[in-house]
Amino acid sequence: MYPFNLNEQFSKAAGQFAEAAANVNRLALANAEKAFGLHMAALEENINATFAFAGELVGVRDAEALKTVWPKGLQVARANAERSLGAAQEAFAHTLKTNEEIGALAKSQFEQAGAQVKAEVEKAAKAGAKAAK
Repeated sequence: MYPFNLNEQFSKAAGQFAEAAANVNRLALANAEKAFGLHMAALEENINATFAFAGELVGVRDAEALKTVWPKGLQVARANAERSLGAAQEAFAHTLKTNEEIGALAKSQFEQAGAQVKAEVEKAAKAGAKAAK
């Protein structure tokens, strides 16, 4: 009765959706892995710098020695904050890039689905025109 097979169209659309979803998941997982790696690397460097400073701080025995070590402690804290902020900014930039890739993927899927629907409509319209003659 119908000039097209509905089950075949549904299967094709479901397969395309599953492929697109797998690609989106792959991109999101790669982004999460990159962000986690950036934060872990920054955390490792921060911990190493902090423990190195703590080792020096343990050796302080009087107020004069503390005065000489204090500026280094502030420098370590500043470097740690800058490293953490840098890692967060880089992770954010990578997340934006990933979101753009996901958007492009979704756009191409919509365009592809629209083209398929248009082709099916044109095919049905031609079949209807032939049947009307």
